This record gives sequence, structure tokens and C-alpha cells, in this order.
Amino acid sequence: MMTMPSSWRKTLLWLQLALGLRQAALDNLEIMMALDPSDAHALSSRAFLQHQMGQTDAALADYEKLTRLGLARAGDWFNLGFIHQVAQRHAEAEHCFTQALKLDDSIDRAWYGLGLTLVAQGQHESALKAFQRNTQLQPMSPHGWCQLARVHMERQEREEVAKIIRHLQGFEPKVAAELVRETGVLPA
Repeated sequence: MMTMPSSWRKTLLWLQLALGLRQAALDNLEIMMALDPSDAHALSSRAFLQHQMGQTDAALADYEKLTRLGLARAGDWFNLGFIHQVAQRHAEAEHCFTQALKLDDSIDRAWYGLGLTLVAQGQHESALKAFQRNTQLQPMSPHGWCQLARVHMERQEREEVAKIIRHLQGFEPKVAAELVRETGVLPA
């Protein structure tokens, strides 16, 4: 194992990632973890890289280790929630997204993920609030607006759906047209 100062190893990691050398970066992270098993940044980076490389079980283990050790940051909780959500483990995903938002309530993706998870669990009232917060944080992104419209449609609130469609027509007319086709609601 080549020994070099940790600052050099971090610079090397940055270069490896910038050049798309994922396996080399993962190998470097393994060395960093061997040198300092409590390095939260290296553990988080390794988990993220593992997930990108399709090594979901290894990423899940690293993110869970971060949470057990109390080292998880908001982004780590979000990433863990995303992995759970993809695997349809909605209760676990809800917990993770909630933890991420406790640490940083401005993570629009966590509000969106929380909303999707709540919809999957039939908790439409809470999902509505999550998507509303997501659209406050990302007002020009159509994704939250579409999910918000779908929740309103589920609740038979057609006028709210029409308002969202009118709103989307101002900056995402194709998405608005798709919502009209999907819901059958015509904006006045």
C-alpha cells in the first residue's frame, strides 16, 4: 500500500473522479478507509461511488454504517432513502428522507422523494404537503408540479389540477398538455 499524505490522496481521488476513473477512485477510497476507518467523507464517497457502479448492497451497507455511527449528513440520508425507495421499501425510505430533511429542510429532492414514498403508502395528505414544499424550492421544475397534480386528482380536486396545468402552461406547455391527457382536466 502506497503511503502518501491524506491531502494528496484526496487530490488524487478528485482527479480520478474528474477523469471518470471510477474503479481507481474506489480503490483509492478503500486505501483511505483502511488508513482511517472513521473517515466519514471517504465512507460517504465510497457509498456514493458504489451505488453509481451498481454495487447497491455495498452502498447500502456503507450508508447504514454512516447512520449507525452518527456520521451521516443530510445527503447521505437522502441517498440511503433513494436506495430504499428504488427497492420499494417505502417505510425505510420515508424515515431516511425525514432524517435528511431534519438536517437540511432545503433539499428539494428529499421533499420529492418523501412525497413519492408517502403516495406509495397511501398517505396523500402528507404527500401533498411534501410536493408543495418541493415546488416552493424548485418552482420551475415540472416534476413536483406533476406529482402535486396527481395527488390533487386522487383527492378529486379537479380545480387544483386545473390551476397546476395553467401554471405549467406558462413554462412547460408539453408537460401541461400531457397532464391534460392524463387527467382529462381542461384548464379554463
